[in-house]
Amino acid sequence: MENKLYIYNTLNRKKEEFKPINPPHVGMYVCGPTVYGEPHLGHARPGITYDVLYRYLQYIGYKVRYVRNITDVGHLESDADTGEDKIAKKARLEELEPMEIVQFYTNSYHEKMKALNTLPPSIEPHASGHIIEQQLMVKKILDNGYAYEKNGSIYFDVEKYNQKYKYGKLSGRIIDDLQSNTRELDGLDEKKNPFDFALWKKASPEHIMRWPSEWSDGFPGWHLECSVMSTKYLGEKFDIHGGGMDLLFPHHECEIAQSTAANGEESVQYWMHNNMITIDGQKMGKSLGNFITLEEFFTGNHKLLEKAYSPMTIRFFILQAHYRSPLDFSNEALQSAEKGMARLFTAMDKLDNLKTSAKSSFDVQALKQRCFDALNDDLNTPILFAHLFDGVKYINSIAAGTESITAGDLDELKKLYHDFVYEIAGLKNENAQKQGANKLDEVLTLLLNLRMEVKKNKDFATADKIRDQLKDMGIIVKDTKDGFEWEIN
Repeated sequence: MENKLYIYNTLNRKKEEFKPINPPHVGMYVCGPTVYGEPHLGHARPGITYDVLYRYLQYIGYKVRYVRNITDVGHLESDADTGEDKIAKKARLEELEPMEIVQFYTNSYHEKMKALNTLPPSIEPHASGHIIEQQLMVKKILDNGYAYEKNGSIYFDVEKYNQKYKYGKLSGRIIDDLQSNTRELDGLDEKKNPFDFALWKKASPEHIMRWPSEWSDGFPGWHLECSVMSTKYLGEKFDIHGGGMDLLFPHHECEIAQSTAANGEESVQYWMHNNMITIDGQKMGKSLGNFITLEEFFTGNHKLLEKAYSPMTIRFFILQAHYRSPLDFSNEALQSAEKGMARLFTAMDKLDNLKTSAKSSFDVQALKQRCFDALNDDLNTPILFAHLFDGVKYINSIAAGTESITAGDLDELKKLYHDFVYEIAGLKNENAQKQGANKLDEVLTLLLNLRMEVKKNKDFATADKIRDQLKDMGIIVKDTKDGFEWEIN
């Protein structure tokens, strides 16, 4: 199978063959959440998109170091370096410590990502755990002449940087347009230009989250954390940087400028951006107040939802659109995804019972190549599933006796569906899992009822042996006055 992976590089605005800097090793950095609220559907899309990329890169033989950060300080309410820190504001409103907010919503984010069957990253650094490294990068940028200090705050000098490098190359923004389309805002008079951005902010007296520095007691700018943590764990040059389209400007644009100003060259070889999830054509997000949390999707507890949707329905729904295309939420689309996924798993369940023949009437290798071609074409998951559904028709025809398959090709077909559906797309057959759980419940109930009979016959040694061996398997049995209870530890 030919496997040349092409990905769309936002920096160059075209698909490019993926050639890692140090094969077979790949460094991948993805902007994670700002943890000040419950994760919503908008968080699911990058989580799933880059999970599929991570899975596929490993599947085709790369050794991937996947770094996804947690933003727990420095993300102000406005990209213009104004307002409160989002986490500090939430902490003030709920009368909690900021790190209580961080821990609570980080835990929730992890739970939801696990439910969506995303693999954990190799490293998950927190911005607040890298304050010293951020201060060191600020000093480096200052020493190189691309930043200035004002009243204890440090700002990146975009105009000075643009004299040697090109600011706006990722987003296509032109500095003259930025100059004409921005205006001085209250509190920004200490900046040379309104489009300059904070590397370090002096904390106001009421600001909760602050650290000492040679410039002031303050906190790092939001953009700085990703430049620091990506290069700390992946090196000054690394392969892939991913994130949502909403981060392209100013966040990722500022990252390029910071890293270049500090190190003399850009850090990222391939920039990837997933598009937004929308409701009625408008971006879903906390700032607009139109989001639906993942917990609400899983429970159905939201006025816009007709029913609850399982984590795998959400995952399949997201993979039905190309990651660079906008994806509009609707109950109809989710229910269509639910039915399509059920049809896929029903066909896969038939694979174990198909009768084999001396000849195959279907080219399994050609189907496999088409599946690889889809993923190699900038991770085109909707085309991948279109090919897999073509194979579903073939599976159903074999089951009906109108098509034939050899034993060898059947083994290949089983592996094809296992690999592309489970290992790469990351889907799980939730109905099969429920059936398995029900069977486990039935078997344990039978075994523990037999144990009760053994105890009635005063064979306590056998009863204890059953209990202890179950405990060794992680199943805790508790005797009660009405019989027994059990739980998986």
